[in-house]
Amino acid sequence: MERKPLIAGNWKMNLGLNESVSLINAIADNISHFPEVDVLVAPPFTALTTVKHAIGNSNIFLSGQNMHWEMSGAFTGEISAGMLQETGCTHIILGHSERRTLFKETSEVIDLKVKAAVALGLIPILCIGETLEQREAGQTYEVIENQLAGSLKSFRVDKGLPSSTVLAYEPVWAIGTGLTATPEQAQEVHYFIRQWIENNFDSELARQIRILYGGSVKPDNVKELMSEADIDGALVGGASLKSNSFVQLIRFQEM
Repeated sequence: MERKPLIAGNWKMNLGLNESVSLINAIADNISHFPEVDVLVAPPFTALTTVKHAIGNSNIFLSGQNMHWEMSGAFTGEISAGMLQETGCTHIILGHSERRTLFKETSEVIDLKVKAAVALGLIPILCIGETLEQREAGQTYEVIENQLAGSLKSFRVDKGLPSSTVLAYEPVWAIGTGLTATPEQAQEVHYFIRQWIENNFDSELARQIRILYGGSVKPDNVKELMSEADIDGALVGGASLKSNSFVQLIRFQEM
């Protein structure tokens, strides 16, 4: 089956309300009547409701950047899957390298979050990736396998991972550094991930699930990356903060 490309913009801790609305309006104006690619944005929590309103009838999905695994409770500063749904979110980014490295989130914690998201009907975008030190030590596949096994532990037990789940390979050494894995390097890891899904779930899920590449994706390298067999889209950081570059990524097939 053919997997529909997904271009997702992770705004991280950037853009105020007015900037968010301006960006969404510019994106929507440039991708109307363009159904070939799914488009998603993940604004900061404070902008979710405003951005959802700005999206209106546009075919742009809304995602949170993180969440807690509990539905409610005494967790100061946290936000639940249900709260994200109330703002209009359909997706949630989990296990981003910045959550793993800066905030010390373990794969066990991420597994709890993925399980909670799926239980409420949010589509998880699960991120995995190795550091430069790990790659140079030849540990890339070991790290990826351990992160997948730990972050999807609950689903491996009953083989029940939804096919709508999105995986995102983010080599940590290529995030915000200007460095990018070559298309061949990215493809090798994406193929490994797809084989892991087949071995731990089944071949049908492996064919259906989308695997994004994240790591300094820009208009000048997106088409080459997207030409690889197992790369189904991009999780974009800096290039998603400007409408011109993000729209170019979305319309990569025209480049």
